[in-house]
Amino acid sequence: MKDSKKVVRKVIDFIENNLEKEISLDNISKNIGYSKFHLNRIFTEYTGVTIYKYLQNRRLTLAAEKLVKTNMPIIQIAYEAGYDTQQSFSFAFKQVYLYPPKVYRRIGIFMPKQDRISMWCSYLPSCKFIAEIKELAA
Repeated sequence: MKDSKKVVRKVIDFIENNLEKEISLDNISKNIGYSKFHLNRIFTEYTGVTIYKYLQNRRLTLAAEKLVKTNMPIIQIAYEAGYDTQQSFSFAFKQVYLYPPKVYRRIGIFMPKQDRISMWCSYLPSCKFIAEIKELAA
């Protein structure tokens, strides 16, 4: 169990350190030294989200922040978030943030959807990973 927690922490660290680079489950598994199936299974078990969904949501959160806090072109933000086209980025962004990137930028309020997953061990007998997912209020 301790080893699984360490592995999940390594996956999180790898993703966080490479958010703006090309990352695939194959890259992560080679770097961590476990099969992609095993990694995804234990990651989902400890975090409640798949590796792919975590990566996608983290990238979209950073993109949302750039939309509000910078004047970067949307296409550049899309590429940095790992999307090949502005259309695919806009589709994914709208699914998570409910607005297309241009409208979100015009609204001008940044609301993170997926913060970095953190580990806590205060008074509980065992550590658990938690996903700090923040939802926009309706």
